[in-house]
Amino acid sequence: MRFIGSILVAAVLVSGCAIGTTTPQLGADGKPLPKLYRISNGATSKIQFRMLDSVNSLRQASGANAVEMDAQLIAAAETHSRDMSAQNRPWHFGSDGSSPIDRVRRLGYSGELVGEMISETYETELETLGAWMENNDTRAILLSKRATDMGFAWYQEASGKIWWTLVMGVTPAVSVQ
Repeated sequence: MRFIGSILVAAVLVSGCAIGTTTPQLGADGKPLPKLYRISNGATSKIQFRMLDSVNSLRQASGANAVEMDAQLIAAAETHSRDMSAQNRPWHFGSDGSSPIDRVRRLGYSGELVGEMISETYETELETLGAWMENNDTRAILLSKRATDMGFAWYQEASGKIWWTLVMGVTPAVSVQ
């Protein structure tokens, strides 16, 4: 009887171990599908500063000066991320016909726009930064030696899709008298 009891206990333990193991779903390319990256409400500053640190590390490696977060550029990025979601397309023009230059001016940025990067994805901010670095045009904006300011924001839909926007600008030179 003890022997049968021991076998039953061992069977329960073994079956308990097997319950937690699942085979990952594979995409058409045979690679595991990415997990949904869900951004919590309290993660905004953590994600923004992780992106700022990453951008500045890349800039330092290329010989460019560090950039700083700018409230007006953050607002322009956030507004455009929401607008792209509403339009359901990643592009640089707002639903009102505004350009990136129009948006940063409208929000009070006194500097000059260096460039804007956008993405529609389910990937993390660092994976998105990696994709921007692989493209010559967006890499040139990120590593521009003229840039002094950065704005970075996103909008995540209920489905998990994320609309990322990163804006780079240059503050006008302060005249010394």
